[in-house]
Formats: sequence, C-alpha cells, structure tokens
Amino acid sequence: MPEYHSPAVYIDEINPGNRSIEGVATSTAGFLGIAERGPGAPTLISSFTEYHMMFGGYVLDGTQDRYLAYAIEGYFQNGGRRCYVQRVVGKNATVAGATIAATLVISALGPGLWGNGIAVEITPASLTPLFKLTVSYWAPGKPHSGEPSLREEYDNLSPEEASADFYMKRIDGTSRLVTVKQAGVGGRPSGTAGTWLTDGSEGQAYTENDLKVALDLLEKVEEIAILCCPEEPGFPGVTGQLLEQCERVKDRFAILQAPLSVPDLMNHRPPSNSRYGAYYMPWLRIRHAETGREQLIPPTGHIAGIYARTDIERGVHKAPANEVVRGLLGDPADPARGLSVLVTKEQQDRLNQRGINVLRYFTGRGILVWGARTMAADPDWKYVNVRRLFIFIEASLQKGTQWVVFEPNDEPLWAKVRWAVTDFLARLWREGMLQGQKPEEALFVRCDRTTMTQADLDNGRLIMIIGIAPIKPAEFVIIRIGQWRGGSNVTE
Repeated sequence: MPEYHSPAVYIDEINPGNRSIEGVATSTAGFLGIAERGPGAPTLISSFTEYHMMFGGYVLDGTQDRYLAYAIEGYFQNGGRRCYVQRVVGKNATVAGATIAATLVISALGPGLWGNGIAVEITPASLTPLFKLTVSYWAPGKPHSGEPSLREEYDNLSPEEASADFYMKRIDGTSRLVTVKQAGVGGRPSGTAGTWLTDGSEGQAYTENDLKVALDLLEKVEEIAILCCPEEPGFPGVTGQLLEQCERVKDRFAILQAPLSVPDLMNHRPPSNSRYGAYYMPWLRIRHAETGREQLIPPTGHIAGIYARTDIERGVHKAPANEVVRGLLGDPADPARGLSVLVTKEQQDRLNQRGINVLRYFTGRGILVWGARTMAADPDWKYVNVRRLFIFIEASLQKGTQWVVFEPNDEPLWAKVRWAVTDFLARLWREGMLQGQKPEEALFVRCDRTTMTQADLDNGRLIMIIGIAPIKPAEFVIIRIGQWRGGSNVTE
C-alpha cells in the first residue's frame, strides 16, 4: 500500500488484476537429419541461405542421398519462416582442432570429418598490436588448391580478456566454422602461414539411436510445433520415436512420409494409430540446384512449409490442404512430373479413409496437398487442423496461466482465471477459429465450486473445465441439383 504523509493530491496507478493469455507460436518446425557440417545443438535458422552457411549443402553419403538439406529448402520454398535444425552425429565422432603457438586453441564448430577441411591463418591486423584471424573451409571432396567453400575474417582481435575485441567474444557464437579458447597463459598469438585442423572423424555408421539422441535434444526446444525427420525412410525406427515425443510432450505434431516404393496402394496403411501425426505420399521430384539432375526426395519439408504458410496466412484452425506444393520440377509437357507416383481418385478413396494424405495433380491448378487426416482411428481426432488447434490452445493456456500457481485458491482467483481463459477463447472465436454464431455456442469455461471438491482444495488443486467447438474442414463438398419448372421439382 502507498503511504501518504502530507496534504496533497495523490495519483496511484492500479492493476485491475486481470491477466491476458497470449497464443503460442504454431509455425516453427524442428528438423533432424544428416548435414555436411555444423553444430551438434539445435540451431534456429530463418532461410535456406542461412542453413547453407551453417550446415553446408546437399549430402551424398557414399551412394546414399541424405535429405535434410532438400527438406529445409522445400520448407522455405513453401512458406516456412523459422525452424530449428538438429544435426545427427555418429557415435564416437570427434571434433577437429589445432593449437596455435601454444596460446590459442581452435576447434571445429561440431564433430565430424568436415573439420579437417578447415585451415586458420594469423596475420598482422589493421591496427597494432592486434592480430587478424582468417578461417577457410573446403567442403568434402573439394580440392584444397582451389578457392575455399567459405571464408571468415576477423580483424583487429585482442588477446586481452577485458577488451571488447577479445577474440573469444568476437568469434564464439559468431563463426559458422570454429570456436576458440585460450591455451596456457594466453597472450598474443604469433603469425602463422596456415594451420589445418586435424583429427576430426565421423565415428561409427549412423544408427537409429543416433537419431534418437538428436531427437531428445529437439525436445528441449519449447518453440517447436511441427516435428520432421526427412531421413525417416532410411531409419524406420525413428517413426515411433517422433510420435512418442509428440504424444508425451503434447505441444507438437509430427509429419511423416511413406517410403519411396509403396508396395501395394490398396493395402497400404499408416505406420501407427496416432492423433499426433499425419502421413503423406508420394515422394516429390525436383531439379537439383547444383547438378541440374532430377532428384526424388521425401515430401516432409515441403509439407512442413505448407503447414507454416497456412498458419501464418489463415491460422492453425485452417486445414493445411488444397494448397499448391511449390519448388517441384517444372515440365510443361508433363505438369504432373513433380510427383513420383500419380494416385487416382479411386485409389485415394481408400487411402483417405485410412488416414493417408495424398499429393495429387489437378489440371489447371497444379500439384496440391489433397488430404488433411491424422493417423488416428478416433473420429474425434481425424483432422490435422483440429488436433493442432487443441495443441495450440492447450500450450497457450499452460503458458498463460503460470501466474496462478501458489495464489490463494478461492473465489477471487477463480474469477480471474475464468476471465483470462474466456477472454482468450473469445478472441479465437472472433478470429473464426471456433464454431458458433455466438460465443456461448463456441465455448464454455467453468472454474468454481462445481468443478472442485473440498478435498481438491485441501490438496492444492484448482480445476477448470473448458469446452470448445472446433471447426472441421469441408472435406466432402456435396452439391444437390435439380430441375425447377414453375413449382415442380426434379432432383438427382
């Protein structure tokens, strides 16, 4: 309470006690896969160019294509704006490194053989007595006699920790190639004509457990709402791991894909019964940006981009379907060539009922996502947008009501909670996310003596009961038409 000690006019600002709930983000994706290089921690990127700078280009692992780069490219082509990338690392992989003049330890940003393609050089700086560090990187298979794939220059670096130009402050967290630290007592590094980092290795061959380790790291990123693994066809065990994480943490949704060669369309089914994932086919055909050759890739990244695009342009309540798939091979003589398999309507009649979402070509409209089903057998959760709308609302309520914990559990608190939750859901209704001509047809919120017993209160429980009416997509548009002759009807 304010104190008043002398006669005067006092103005006090008051807090009405009502707290608003803000909606959480829904369009941020999390990708895990095998990259050319880069850090081993989840990394936020906002463009394919940024991915290329941090994680390198397309990867051909022996004769096996790795699909992470293609998926990220497709994600941004189709409207994605932000995603986290988690690079998969083989067991016992090591980080390349070197010590410069016993004063400076330089290490590759992440483990792998790629770090052996890094060379560092120390030269006099523009200002004395400072120094300049140049980091050059040659991608695997690129001759070191040619121009590097990436070069970074850090001029006017100081060996003094108190300086704003101290080399660790300037380089760590900024470089896309290396990290640095002092060795011994530090001091100004002496000039060097060029030192290669060594002893980086890939470790053992990739296994499903390596993908599980990467997936566990993505779980810690609360912002992720869409979960993808473009390497899934080569590691079938990761499918269940993706779904298990989504079902357990309940704040994200998995996009899964069929294998390239589907054995029998009429008997094909999703790999699991889950309300937290959707299953798509077929694979996509693109033009490789570097070689110009045709390339078949899983649809995961393109679909994730369409999820993000729909969320941003329309909202999470809109089904991510009847949307054009961008970035596919263009062939005027065969406009459906961007699909590896052409599915007929008769085939999709069966596939759709099983929860398989098909990408199809329609004359004059292009290649579209033509399905919005989850893999759930429960009809209440068969639509992607309904499940994701509930994820959005549940995550928003969980985050927006943290202030309630440890407040006095009585009628004034219940009234504040009812107001906050009702206000949030009413905003969603006004934005067209819920059914109903009036708010009371779209939602209800109860938090009072009818939702809690005295035993609940004695045990510190505040219980709300919330009901909402989600909008289902118009999946089957039926037009009934008949002849009309001045009062008589003939219908078909």
